[in-house]
Amino acid sequence: MRKLFSIILSFGLIFSFAFSTTEIAEAKTKIIAYKNCKEMNKVYKGGVARSSSVKNKGGKTKYKPFVSKALYDKNKSRDRDKDLIACER
Repeated sequence: MRKLFSIILSFGLIFSFAFSTTEIAEAKTKIIAYKNCKEMNKVYKGGVARSSSVKNKGGKTKYKPFVSKALYDKNKSRDRDKDLIACER
């Protein structure tokens, strides 16, 4: 019984690391070029960050940005302060 439990637990951990949440979230995200930050903030209140490790240089923000490299690259022109977060609020 213990052996079976440890095998099931091991497979569960392997699958959880294999399919990270950012890859799943990014797969569901439509890659759209927004007209302006107002339009983007209707969908993503905190804006869009290129990676989860970037830090905001523009001051205090209310919301945490959504992380998507593809979406950020499509809307790179919306990042006025060049901190790798587009339309942060």
